[in-house]
Amino acid sequence: MINQSIDPFFRRFFIVASIIVVLLLLYLIMPVILPFVFAFVLAYLFNPLVKFLSKYVKRWIAILVVYSTITFGMVVLLWWLIPTLWHQLQAAWEYLPKIINWYNQIGRDWVLENSRIRLPELEVKGFSETLVEYMQTNYKFEDASTLMGQLFVSSMSFINSAGLIVLVPILMFYFLFNWDERLNGWKSAIPTTYYHKVVEIARDCDRALMAFVKGQLLVMILLGVIYAVQLQLIGLELGLIIGMVAGIASFVPYLGFGIGFIAAVIAVFFQFGLDWFHLSLVVGAFLVGQAAEGYILQPLLLGDKIGLSPLLVIFSVLAGASLLGFVGMLIALPVSAVLNVLFRHWYAYYLTTDFYRGRKQLELFEKK
Repeated sequence: MINQSIDPFFRRFFIVASIIVVLLLLYLIMPVILPFVFAFVLAYLFNPLVKFLSKYVKRWIAILVVYSTITFGMVVLLWWLIPTLWHQLQAAWEYLPKIINWYNQIGRDWVLENSRIRLPELEVKGFSETLVEYMQTNYKFEDASTLMGQLFVSSMSFINSAGLIVLVPILMFYFLFNWDERLNGWKSAIPTTYYHKVVEIARDCDRALMAFVKGQLLVMILLGVIYAVQLQLIGLELGLIIGMVAGIASFVPYLGFGIGFIAAVIAVFFQFGLDWFHLSLVVGAFLVGQAAEGYILQPLLLGDKIGLSPLLVIFSVLAGASLLGFVGMLIALPVSAVLNVLFRHWYAYYLTTDFYRGRKQLELFEKK
């Protein structure tokens, strides 16, 4: 009797302790795990293209073709983009005196009139001195050796980050090269009783994720083009940067619209002043972008493929942000798409249960 009462306790204690140890180890080696996770996600996204090309050439050649195409596309994009961005960043830097003048002449007076706070006056020439004082206050470099030590630590961190960036494509190559063998190994580990159902659920999740990724990428690109073209036609010097950022940030619902709109209004304010005509044009441009995204791009490119209503989209994004911050916002919709697939399968199973059909209650009633 004593052994029977003690053995379950120690068994549960061992299971709990093992879980704690595994979670602790995962936390400690998280910097090592992240490149593998990132490489696996990229391999999953590019595997359909590699699989298509491998019908005509060997798989490793198909992987190299995909790598070369991506590299060439990024080089061409940067070749065109960097000079344009540099010009617009210079234009943004030229707004600094205007911002400081507005702060000194209008902003400070308004704060003083509506509160007891006395804000200091700023000067463009004093920015360098302020930066030096900040560095001296927050980073106390007592001598050259301390400074060199800080630089060495920063350099090593940069080298480690660069090493991880180089490591990801290598890991991605190995994931892609043995993708089918690894997938078959996972399938063989599924119990025979549940094999067909697990494979069906996995395929549905795969379809939902790929539909979301493909559609969302097209929405981001087209929406960025719509915003950038409109803002450039309005005459906004930073229109290209703002439009591109708004398009990229639209991966998180409503984030791209919010960031782009606020940035465009600020840019109009410092470029044209309090010009209601240009402000109304910016408002119209973002309303057109929102209408295009909500009524044209998303219905045509995403539609109901991920099966999430607008209410669920908003809830998913807010829940993801609350749990994991910005990363949670990024993965909220893909995770919600997978959870939606799992819920649909669970609900279909629930409809077949005796509890739903009321057979148990009926049998008990007939026995009485």
